[in-house]
Order: sequence, then C-alpha cells, then structure tokens
Amino acid sequence: MNDNFKCIYKILRTLEKAMDCPEFDLAQIDHNTLEISRERWARYLEMMADIGYIKGIRVYEDVTGGTVVDNQGIRITLKGLEYLSENTIMQRMYKTAKGIKEITPGL
Repeated sequence: MNDNFKCIYKILRTLEKAMDCPEFDLAQIDHNTLEISRERWARYLEMMADIGYIKGIRVYEDVTGGTVVDNQGIRITLKGLEYLSENTIMQRMYKTAKGIKEITPGL
C-alpha cells in the first residue's frame, strides 16, 4: 500500500473510531499528525469529500490563493465505511501473501 492510500486509510480509520464521540478534533488527522504537506492533506480531504467518503468538510481557495479547510463537522459516510472495510480485507490478504513469500522464497 503506497503512502497516499496509507494517509487516506488513516483519515478514514480515525473518523470511523470517532463515530462514538460527540465532537471530533481535526488535529487528530491534520497534516502535522500525518506528516504530509498542508496542501496534500487538503487535497486528500477534498478528493474524499468529492467521491463521498467523508462529509462536513469544505476545501476552497481564499482571495489570496491560499487553501482553506472549513471543518463543518467532518464525519465518515457509509461509502467511506465500505472503502475502509474493503481495504482492511486487502491489507490482511497482502500481509498474508507477504508472509507466505517470506516463508517460501522460491515462489
């Protein structure tokens, strides 16, 4: 799994865990926490919102050309939960296959 998908997975996983909480602190998934640029982080959020994995967030450019992330109660959607579930299964299969290859290097 490459770094792009790891960040997306971490964001979605954190939002899934936060479903039981009345409020969510965006700092749990901000660019500093994920150790990526602010611009890349904003683009991930924008893409996930565009395809329906998350809602309650708006990303736009202000008059100076700076990127603004407006948190209006970010949360994961059903589509985001489905993505998370599918990728959890894929990660398990990858780890299993990797483990088999390490045990039997001739394959």
